[in-house]
Amino acid sequence: MEPTTYTISIYTENNVGLLNRISAIFLKRHINVESLTTSPSEIENVFRFVIVVKMKQENIARVVKQIEKQIDVIRAYYHTDTETIFQESALYKIKSEALFEERHIQNIIKKSQANIVTVSPEFFVIEKTGFREETEKLYEDLRPYGLLQFVRSGRISVSKAKMGISEILNTFKTKNNEEKSS
Repeated sequence: MEPTTYTISIYTENNVGLLNRISAIFLKRHINVESLTTSPSEIENVFRFVIVVKMKQENIARVVKQIEKQIDVIRAYYHTDTETIFQESALYKIKSEALFEERHIQNIIKKSQANIVTVSPEFFVIEKTGFREETEKLYEDLRPYGLLQFVRSGRISVSKAKMGISEILNTFKTKNNEEKSS
């Protein structure tokens, strides 16, 4: 069976060393991480890791169970690409002379639905949000014009289905508050 792309969402407390322990789970199994993004979640004091991996279906559930065994992990989920809505962001830094001397570059920016976020005498920066193929295409289109720097984020995603993490945490908070007041 061919490997499938999975987006793993991990809800955690924000504690030192957790990223190292989570990455060790992938390392032990020789699983390459395609992208990793962390940020605060929709729940106060809870952070979310979004990890993209390609692996066989029979292994993903075991990996997620191993992640959930980590003391700081509240809950972990996995989804296929069809079960999520996802995007990436990219920044492209280009010599300013290209913007003013090569009119064609303005058409490339407009056609790709990218935005110019800053312009200085030395350089300008373009931002593009979209699927990986779209950010890579813009990279290839801009490269001949003096691309000085390029960076792309990892995947950010939300699931199409309800994950129920807010209800789990609210139950947990209510239980803790009742214990404190007893």
